Amino acid sequence: MLLRAEIAARLATVEDPELRCDIVALGLIYNIEVVNQQAIITLTWTMLGCPLTDLLEKRIRRAVLASSAIELVAFRVVWTPRWHKDMMTPYAKMLLGVK
Repeated sequence: MLLRAEIAARLATVEDPELRCDIVALGLIYNIEVVNQQAIITLTWTMLGCPLTDLLEKRIRRAVLASSAIELVAFRVVWTPRWHKDMMTPYAKMLLGVK
């Protein structure tokens, strides 16, 4: 459980460069699993065909691999439930001016 919390904290350092808000506050991270030394990140994007997918995956991988306990990062991209603004934290909503 402690390792999952560490990974979540590391993911919170990854910012969407267009929205200028971290991916955890945006509500893009649905689940974090750790199996042996592999982190499996279940996430979604704000839209299908997001042009920042490759960049964000590289940044996520770099952030998670900074943990000495993780050797491999895998992504499980899902579209259900579909992302919407209500998944954002109050901080993200305030930052982006979303009501």
